[in-house]
Amino acid sequence: MNAKKALLISADNFEDSELLYPLYRLREAGFHVDIAAPAAGPITGMHGYAVTANLAADAVESAGSCGYSLLVLPGGKAPATLRTIPKIIDIVNDFASSGIPMAAICHGPQILVTARLLRGRHATCYKTVADELKEAGALYEDAPVVVDGNLVTSRMPDDLPDFMREVMKKVG
Repeated sequence: MNAKKALLISADNFEDSELLYPLYRLREAGFHVDIAAPAAGPITGMHGYAVTANLAADAVESAGSCGYSLLVLPGGKAPATLRTIPKIIDIVNDFASSGIPMAAICHGPQILVTARLLRGRHATCYKTVADELKEAGALYEDAPVVVDGNLVTSRMPDDLPDFMREVMKKVG
């Protein structure tokens, strides 16, 4: 049986714990985790941790054809970069239209705002992003984790245990 697959999208200046905690938790559960970034190669977090993106965003094929069962969007400053890249928005919209679970934490939901995926959806994010979510039509909730259908969102690193508990429920 093939391992389950997850796609994690990030860039330099990610919030270290928000990338590493999901990465290792998913690996622990037997997932193959692809990390995509604007270019393949090393990316470095805000606190100095580095990971290697094994895929350039342009190399990511459709969610269904790659067998992904999850998309993860960590926070930090990386989403500000990622949301300006049309291919990233295309990938996120592809996951959304396929019904595959998506998880975003902290500033990660900003990518969902740019992809126009939050109108009428319950979601949360880091406090400084809350007004942006509301303006995009999200039904904002200040809670450690908010689940709306296939979407799981959280606010900050302290919420990671709640976030990953709900993510793991979505992916079995």
